[in-house]
Amino acid sequence: MAEIEKQYVESPNRKVGLAKTRNIGIMAHIDAGKTTLSERILFYCGLSHKIGETHEGTATMDWMEQERERGITITSAATTAMWNNHRINLIDTPGHVDFTAEVERSLRVLDGAVAVFCSVGKVQPQSETVWRQAQKHKVPVIACINKMDRTGADFYGAVEEIKTKLGSTPVPIYIPIGKEADFKGVVGILENKAFIFNGDEKSATPMVIEDVPADMVEDREHYLRHLVECLAEVDEEIMEIFLADEMPEIDLIKKALRKATLNLDVVPVTCATAFKNKGVQCLLNAVNDYLPSPLDVWDIKGTHPLTGNEEIRHAGDKQPFSALVFKIMTDPFVGKLYFFRVYSGVAEQGMTVYNPRTSKRERLGRLLQMHANDRTEIKEVFSGDIACAVGLKNVSTGDTICLEEQPIVLESMTFPEPVISVAVEPKSSGERDKLSKGLIALAEEDPTFTVRSDEETGQTIIAGMGELHLEIILDRLIREFKVEANTGAPQVAYREALCGSAESNMKFVRQSGGRGQYGHVVINLIPLERGKGIVIENLVVGGNIPKEYIKPVEAGIREAAESGVLAGYPLIDYKVEIVDGSYHPVDSSEMAFKVAGSMALKDAAKKAGIMLLEPIMKVDLTTPSENMGDLIGDITSRRGCVAEMNADAQNSFSKITAHIPLSELFGYATAIRSLSRGRASYSMEPSHFERVPKQVQDKVVEKK
Repeated sequence: MAEIEKQYVESPNRKVGLAKTRNIGIMAHIDAGKTTLSERILFYCGLSHKIGETHEGTATMDWMEQERERGITITSAATTAMWNNHRINLIDTPGHVDFTAEVERSLRVLDGAVAVFCSVGKVQPQSETVWRQAQKHKVPVIACINKMDRTGADFYGAVEEIKTKLGSTPVPIYIPIGKEADFKGVVGILENKAFIFNGDEKSATPMVIEDVPADMVEDREHYLRHLVECLAEVDEEIMEIFLADEMPEIDLIKKALRKATLNLDVVPVTCATAFKNKGVQCLLNAVNDYLPSPLDVWDIKGTHPLTGNEEIRHAGDKQPFSALVFKIMTDPFVGKLYFFRVYSGVAEQGMTVYNPRTSKRERLGRLLQMHANDRTEIKEVFSGDIACAVGLKNVSTGDTICLEEQPIVLESMTFPEPVISVAVEPKSSGERDKLSKGLIALAEEDPTFTVRSDEETGQTIIAGMGELHLEIILDRLIREFKVEANTGAPQVAYREALCGSAESNMKFVRQSGGRGQYGHVVINLIPLERGKGIVIENLVVGGNIPKEYIKPVEAGIREAAESGVLAGYPLIDYKVEIVDGSYHPVDSSEMAFKVAGSMALKDAAKKAGIMLLEPIMKVDLTTPSENMGDLIGDITSRRGCVAEMNADAQNSFSKITAHIPLSELFGYATAIRSLSRGRASYSMEPSHFERVPKQVQDKVVEKK
């Protein structure tokens, strides 16, 4: 972009230009070293003066008490750092599948990401999940092979797995000097230099730049050729030079590598041991060189809230203001914090913004720059930056905020359905209000956590992504909202679906002196394929049901489906055709037609027949090969089926991928520990819904 245009798009108040701004996330499988790497980035960028450690509970980015106790990341933490005159807005995301929504919403507002892989575990199950999420949002990625100091470290094996398991084109730009205990630095393929890290590993490790060691000159040349070959496949200029059997200039290679990375054609690979402070600076240089700035994501697409027509915004401070709220957090001192990314224009303290979803104006109160859970008050948030607002009222995760006179709805976020639920009640009746307030506040923060009331039993039911997810929620209730709750046994979030089609002709008539109630609808109920959702079509002709009563009929149908027909679980994937009906000029009302719609759906569903669907989990197991038979037997006993089995090169460990019903997985961690003497590990994620066998369905219905 020409310098003149940059002057035009940027505010004179900006400290760092758009071209030197990076919005990046750090994502990985559990325990690959994301938070440790984030801590080193903060340290080398001068934001922290003491290195925090995850295992000691002192990590800056893991600021929640639960995170520090367990040594895991639960909530994505945002911070801003400077490296070589570049501003890096950094988000550290969780690795555990129960908190996958945190990764999803972070990737939605980031321009680039660093995927961290353990040099021993290489590409692990959750690595694949976060990789797919990055691909879905078209986020360019740099890979960092971490923990190069560990016994069994295999940089080249990890690079190969990125190629075979993730289907990407990895191109090493830094290769390791030594491995395991002898890992002492990296060779820069493009710099043609060795970066050596010696000295005290508990504080800043100085980086010494030397010539490439004599025994690695050939390796460096091999990977330079490999890099050029990969770029020649996607870049015409490089291809012409390559076919002429010449080597392109290093600056031209860098330019082509950046372009190919932004187009998701290649993945630059670096290596490090974050815990021992080696290789972090080289990774930061790669972030500046190859990950996108907001200017690279030039066309920001959205729709007009009224017309539905496509609207385009561009990065720049002189553009009409638009931003996306991607996270809400409750702070005990400030109240609700709304994290947002400004895509175009500038957010100013006190300005009035518009929420197209609610059609209401909102006022940006205080604006805060976040550093994990510390904050600094600021007056303006420029295009391309991430910050927090206080004072918004009716705003939810995924909402766009913009100017009322130039409205736009940016693409929102979709989150997986909760798969596990428990009933909760306060330990004393006096705490009922506190429990309710706490649960509502937590549900506003977390889109994968839901709260509902069971009308039949009067119980409060909470649902989430897994046992750990709900455990953390209940822990937060005690610590943050000072309310203790009793919980029932975990319940599976079943769904109901139709076995066939049916028709219902339903009249709702009440006559009790004076004005009565009259509603009459005729509907066809038709099953749809899995994942097609709910479709309601109005086919009434001749005004047999006046238009103003159609919406109440729809509301009645949806309400009845939500509470289920067979066992109280939501009915999914169906189509309703409202084909006929009648009304009474005096007795008909919205309420009467709503009740008639509800009765018609239940009647038609019973005629069509109902089947229960259960959530099936994709389970990835890693086990010593000698225990594989026992674990496969256990999977079969849990109504599971094995989808894939692989053994490592030495045949000492095997990887099993299986699909198992969630209802059979409670207490699974204990079972596989005892079967493998504590050596097997697993991770799981929701896969799909499948029909429940009849004997299991009868038991579930009986319990209800």
